[in-house]
Amino acid sequence: MPRRQGSSGGVSERSPLLAYRLCNSISVEAEPAGARAGTRQLHTFLGVVVPTLLSMFSVVLFLRLGFVVGQAGLYQSLAMFLVAYFIIGMTVLSVCAISTNGALDAGGAYYMISRALGPEFGGSIGIMFFLANVCASALYILGLVEAVVDDFGVPAEGGTGSAIQVLPRGYWFDLLYGTAFLFLCLLVCLVGAGIYAKATFLIFLIVMLVLGTVCLSFFVVHPRSVKLPTGSDSNGTDLGNASFTGFKLSTLQANLPAAYSVDYTTGRLMSFSTVFAVMFNGCTGIMAGSNMSGDLRRPSYSIPRGTITAVIFTYIVYNLLAVLLSCTCDRLLLQRDYSFLRDINIWPPFVIIGIYCSTLSAAMSNLIGASRILYALAKDDLFGKALSPAKQTSRGGNPWVAVIFSWVLVQLVLFSGKLNIIAAVVTIFFLLVYATVDLACLALEWASAPNFRPTFHYFTWHTCVLGIAGCVVMVFLISPIYASASVAFMVVLLVALHYLSPSSSWGYISQALIFHQVRKYLLMLDIRKEHVKFWRPQVLLMVRNPRSSLQLISFINDLKKSGLYVLGHVELDDLDSLPADPLPDQSDSWLQLVDRLNIKAFVNLTLSDSIRHGTQQLLFISGLGGMRPNTIALGFYDNTASQDCLSQHPAFSKGEEEVAWQNFPPVWTSGSRKRLSAHEYVAMIADAVKMHRNVLLARSFEELKLPQELGWRVQPLIDVWPINLLRPDSAHYVDTSSLFLLQMACVLAMARSWRRARLRLFLCVESGTRPRGQEDKLRQLLKDLRIQAHIHTVLWDNVVALHWHNQQEAVEDNTVNFPGNVACVTDEYLSAVNQLILQQSSAPTVRFLYLPRPPADTSLYLRYLDQLDVLTRGLGPTLLVHGVSAVTSTEL
Repeated sequence: MPRRQGSSGGVSERSPLLAYRLCNSISVEAEPAGARAGTRQLHTFLGVVVPTLLSMFSVVLFLRLGFVVGQAGLYQSLAMFLVAYFIIGMTVLSVCAISTNGALDAGGAYYMISRALGPEFGGSIGIMFFLANVCASALYILGLVEAVVDDFGVPAEGGTGSAIQVLPRGYWFDLLYGTAFLFLCLLVCLVGAGIYAKATFLIFLIVMLVLGTVCLSFFVVHPRSVKLPTGSDSNGTDLGNASFTGFKLSTLQANLPAAYSVDYTTGRLMSFSTVFAVMFNGCTGIMAGSNMSGDLRRPSYSIPRGTITAVIFTYIVYNLLAVLLSCTCDRLLLQRDYSFLRDINIWPPFVIIGIYCSTLSAAMSNLIGASRILYALAKDDLFGKALSPAKQTSRGGNPWVAVIFSWVLVQLVLFSGKLNIIAAVVTIFFLLVYATVDLACLALEWASAPNFRPTFHYFTWHTCVLGIAGCVVMVFLISPIYASASVAFMVVLLVALHYLSPSSSWGYISQALIFHQVRKYLLMLDIRKEHVKFWRPQVLLMVRNPRSSLQLISFINDLKKSGLYVLGHVELDDLDSLPADPLPDQSDSWLQLVDRLNIKAFVNLTLSDSIRHGTQQLLFISGLGGMRPNTIALGFYDNTASQDCLSQHPAFSKGEEEVAWQNFPPVWTSGSRKRLSAHEYVAMIADAVKMHRNVLLARSFEELKLPQELGWRVQPLIDVWPINLLRPDSAHYVDTSSLFLLQMACVLAMARSWRRARLRLFLCVESGTRPRGQEDKLRQLLKDLRIQAHIHTVLWDNVVALHWHNQQEAVEDNTVNFPGNVACVTDEYLSAVNQLILQQSSAPTVRFLYLPRPPADTSLYLRYLDQLDVLTRGLGPTLLVHGVSAVTSTEL
């Protein structure tokens, strides 16, 4: 029997795979039903093979192949084809791998790159690919205009022509012809992908027929003389005739080496790079099938098979024709007549029809491809409202607004006027897109993500690297200026999208790569190789409620000195009594808190029956490998009512607070019951010391004014009291805890926002103990430790005398068994110390005080906490510090 939806473990349970719609295989959200029914109707041959073949043949096959052979010679021409097809071959392997790793939606290469590398790379490359298709469409229209004018244009001044040569020549007339042809392409593309596929299939049959006659003509047409057209460098004079010699060894030998000359249409001297740029346009159609991914019935099946078939076929045809041309046509004919195939064909109109059909088809292919890319960009909302009109589709799912917008841009590019002028730009744009496709595949391969399982296996990371290297090298060989400008444009788009584009749920390959590298380096971070010279604070800050701890959270972020920083929180509950773990629902609010405060911290939440046990858990499990907290920071335990700083903080607006931070409970008030007892609080400090963790206790940090809040006129002050004020009988400056305290104060002063701070060190001395000598020793210690601080000597004879007097009375009353016990320190002495501190500096930015370790006798925990309370009362932002590990060294 089929399982019911409500059964346990059935489909009613939440499934991330179902929520993600099986990798977005059909992306049907926000699309009308008619669009879903009308799209995805093309198969491999009509949807991939035919558009790819026609786009790759296009202008080069009938109008520029002779130009390439004539300028570069057969050897370099074959080398050009080899290099070009090596580059696109590596890219095709990457395209096949990505396209078979999940279902594709509209957008072709843009969709692949954006879903692999994230919206920044995807958006920037999407715009580049869109512009490449726009320029390519204009290029093919210009090629068509060139052919039409050669056939039907009136001859140049002084020349003679036939009766059919009636079309006026000139820049504006050429622009008019191009506009008319482009409008015809627009009409076909507005109807939709179905009529486009039928039109391209008819054109494909015509082109194949013409290609057959061209190949046959080399064998059956007798040698003849061909009249050359006039060029830009001829001043209207006739350049003479050239010869179709038929198969001759002498002709082949003459065409083997390169012989670069001035292009007769532009008047520019050709070179390997400029000729390669023109030739490469015959290879840029490999994405024509991918661009139709939103209209293919089975894109993951059709794209690899159709693209590879088209690439292999075109490579064979180009090389075959290059050899045939070299054997039968003299170099002058190849260099000086783009349309010479018409003159040597068994029936000249065949070639004319082939040129018209192939260029028109390529122009339509790129126009419809550009519209699909623009539509995909608009759907993803990467550019906000700027592209929102391009989301509009017809009932059949055709993005007609995107088509019109693309048509307008192609029309603007037509003003360039000459095919060879924009050929380099088109080639560079396509090469950059190909390099990024290879980069996307390389990143997926290197990330070793378990879900990267393409059904196409004939690729490795080596092929990706070779493809990237080939594209980058050729880009800068073709035109360093255009290449640099294009890369700069792409980088600007990438940075803009990084800061302006909304977050997406596509998955970021950068996260997978970072995970892969971090795991590797964490394994290399051997805790046995740690050295005190490279010690840094790695802090676990226990936060009861972020609403009242914002200043402390920001302060510890400054104190961590590029070390690990973890925000810990214990949620009191019993998992046995709950239907599910409540922590994942809360973690999002904590992560948004970290983002808004702009701090570099991790969040670690735990569920426990007590705060103490939860803190122990976090101390045991937080971090990984050599990156584990070595210091725990706690807020001070007192009865002061907490303040809600969240609603007043400038990083949080009121509307967002009500939505994003609702998981944070209200702040604690004086009449409320505390979740943590005083005894348990001191026990947490003792636990941390037992676990060899340094301890920081922060009091009154809600009053802290960070340096950026003080302004430039007020210098921050950091006051340091590095002796154990609770144990004056054992106070000295060189124990582990005092050195740790000095180190933490120095680390804070080194933080970027605290560099203006002045570090003041208070030396408590008695008048009869050579104060000058103690100050010199402390100054030498600071010099050895490379700590810059101003030393202030404080005479505290009266305070110490009060302590010894009280202790003597306690001993006489037999209230203590050994000196230095917690009970020996009276509140009277602590109040005197508190006043001494206040007298030295009325209002520093923050104070660092020595924190003694908790007493071994747990019955004295409350007395210990009371003493800390009396000592720090009214001192403002104060950090009590206890260190258990060596953290500084005088050695290099």
